[in-house]
Amino acid sequence: MATSGGTKAIVAALAANLTIAVLKFVAFALTRSSSMLAEAIHSLADSGNQILLLVGGKRAARQASPEHPFGYGRERYIYAFIVSIVLFSVGGLFALYEAFQKFREPHAIEGRFWWVPLAVLIGALVAESFSLRTAIIESNHVRGTQSWVQFVRKAKSPELPVILLEDIGALLGLVFALVGVSMTLLTGDGLWDAAGTAMIGVLLVAIAVVLALETKSLLLGEAASGKDLRKIEAALANNGATTIIHLKTLHLGPEEILVAAKISVEHQETGREIAEEINAAEERIRAAVPAATVIYLEPDLYRGDRLRVEASGDAGAEASAAPTHAQGEE
Repeated sequence: MATSGGTKAIVAALAANLTIAVLKFVAFALTRSSSMLAEAIHSLADSGNQILLLVGGKRAARQASPEHPFGYGRERYIYAFIVSIVLFSVGGLFALYEAFQKFREPHAIEGRFWWVPLAVLIGALVAESFSLRTAIIESNHVRGTQSWVQFVRKAKSPELPVILLEDIGALLGLVFALVGVSMTLLTGDGLWDAAGTAMIGVLLVAIAVVLALETKSLLLGEAASGKDLRKIEAALANNGATTIIHLKTLHLGPEEILVAAKISVEHQETGREIAEEINAAEERIRAAVPAATVIYLEPDLYRGDRLRVEASGDAGAEASAAPTHAQGEE
């Protein structure tokens, strides 16, 4: 399940977007502003996305089964990827289509309720600001010393980066809509409204592409972070008592790491001694990195500079090299 902080940010964004979507649809019905329609669809798409994130978190919490022995943690990545598709198609492409239609047949904002879009947009800016503030506060609890760009790119839990990008996109979209509506009211030229709608569409497509690329990397499988990887290596090495011949890590889910390693043992050690050494190493790893829920350690004799090369795809090949270590993200 999503972390409590992530869930809090999702619920805050969902409440804001549902309320704002209704108000934007009312404003569109009264004025026929394309910017208001694009923003209403944007808020509706965001609301659906937040529901998808909550569903993904719930489904990911299911226990492992014989068919899925490593559990369902990656469902959170799948639902985050679906979010990017929804944002691209429902939000971005619809806004671009609406802008194209408005450019073909521009018209001024209609009706005596010309002030309604302005009131709705200003109110939406306030509501989205509170939603973004919640997402920032919750992200700071887990961001550490990373920059915001690094946090979005390297976070293993997809919920907070998704909400952050959606909230930033929502605020920028509201600014574009406010400029388009205001200039249309001042000049009577509907092309301003169309331009604001087009900017909203381009913005949503760009955010959707960023989300898709980052989530794709998580779906393909990412190693543990550099910080966790160093802890795992230190726990395995046990102050130099053990040589790491080969080490790989993989995130099975945001809070689940698979650790697979080949470690050296002395040729005179008995089976019992080797088993005890492996069990002790597993305990050290779990103590250092609690997210390391699945650990496979293979004992082997260290051959000095003659190491098996497995990354190349030729399991039987050998090469002269120093003990290898998996590379994680810094």
